[in-house]
Amino acid sequence: MSETQIRDDRAAGRLEALGEGEVVGHIEYFVLNSLARALVPVHTIVEPAHEGKGIAGSLTRELYGLAEREGIPVAPLCPYVVKWAERHPEEAPPADPELLRAAKQWLAAHPGRF
Repeated sequence: MSETQIRDDRAAGRLEALGEGEVVGHIEYFVLNSLARALVPVHTIVEPAHEGKGIAGSLTRELYGLAEREGIPVAPLCPYVVKWAERHPEEAPPADPELLRAAKQWLAAHPGRF
């Protein structure tokens, strides 16, 4: 496998892993702007032929890096990202409970988004 590149498609709300000339995985997210600004990952998907290659972890690490560079927190709703954050507390500070509540409310108010 060639080296995986990661790109942020903010307009589409996707952080994409590109390898072998195609998207091999992505994190779907939205930017919360209500209570405070935050990145909110909702789904992590890796194409079956590329599972087990660390793509989901690389995407998640980049999501937290992106948030850090922007000076905003991550409020994870995606189960994979939640578990990854628990295993990597040095890279993934815990989200404020109020921020998580606001993210869940936003998601509930936009049922067709994801």
